[in-house]
Amino acid sequence: MPFVAFQRAGKAGWGVETAAGVVDLSARHGALFPSLREVIAGGALGRMAEAAAAAEMAADFAARDMAYAIPIAAPEKIICVGVNFPDRNAEYKDGQEAPPNPSLFVRFARSFVGHGQPLLRPPESAQLDYEGEIALVIGKAGRRIAEADAYDHIAGMTLANEGTLRDWVRHAKFNVTQGKNFDASGSLGPWLVPFADAAQLDDIALETRVNGEVRQTDRTARMLFSFRRIVAYVSTFTTLVPGDVILCGTPTGAGARFDPPKWLVPGDVVEVAAEGLGVLRNPVADEVPA
Repeated sequence: MPFVAFQRAGKAGWGVETAAGVVDLSARHGALFPSLREVIAGGALGRMAEAAAAAEMAADFAARDMAYAIPIAAPEKIICVGVNFPDRNAEYKDGQEAPPNPSLFVRFARSFVGHGQPLLRPPESAQLDYEGEIALVIGKAGRRIAEADAYDHIAGMTLANEGTLRDWVRHAKFNVTQGKNFDASGSLGPWLVPFADAAQLDDIALETRVNGEVRQTDRTARMLFSFRRIVAYVSTFTTLVPGDVILCGTPTGAGARFDPPKWLVPGDVVEVAAEGLGVLRNPVADEVPA
C-alpha cells in the first residue's frame, strides 16, 4: 500500500492511497508522527501500511482533493548518482567502458515539487531538461554499510524527475550544482512504496515520456552501479540516516541528446514510470519571478 504526502486545506499531511482515495493517517497519528520522515525514523512504515490494509479503512477524501507533496519534506540529504546506465555512459565518448566509482552530486529539497505540480522553467535559461530516475529512501541509519546488508537500510522507493538546466551545469570548470538546483525544476513522487523484497528493485523497467512520447527506457538490472553498491559507497563517507533520499541515475535519451535538443517548454507534460512505483506526472510552466 503506497504512502503519500500532501497539502490539503493549507495543512501538510500524510497517509496511504487506495483505489478509493486517500486514508489520512496524519489525522490519526500526526501527534506522534508529524510527517513520513518521522514514521520512517520510528520504524513504523511497514506497521502503518499493514494496519491500514488490515482495518480496510475507508478513504477520507479523493486524491483530486489534495495537492501531492514530495514524500519526504525535509530530508537531511538528497544525493544523486550520475552516469549509471551503459548507454548513458557511452554518450561521453571518452573511451571509458565504465567508471570505477559512482559520480555523485547533491540537490536541495526546494528544487523538487510533488506529483502533478508544475516544473518551472526559470527566466535565466530555456534549457530545462528531464531525467527519469528511481529514488531510494533510507530507513535505518548506517555508516560503511556492506553491500550484502544494503537492502536492510531501505525504507522505500519513489520516482524522480531530476530536472536539469543544461547550460547552468556548465557555468564553471567542474561544477553541476547550479544547474541541478533551480527551485521547482524537478519532482519526486507520487508515492513512497515500502520496500519488502529485492524483486521490487533488482530488475524493473524505468521509462520517461514527454507528451506521451517515450524518450528514456531501460531496466535496473543494467545499471553500472547496483542499488546495493550505491548505498554501500555513499555510506562510506557519510552516515545515512532515516529519510535520506538517493537518486540512482537516468537512462540515455534526455532532451540534450537530440539534434537539435528537445528542451521542455510550457505546456509539456513529463511522465516517469517504473514497475510497482506508479507514474510521476508533471506539467511544465514558466516561472513568474516575484
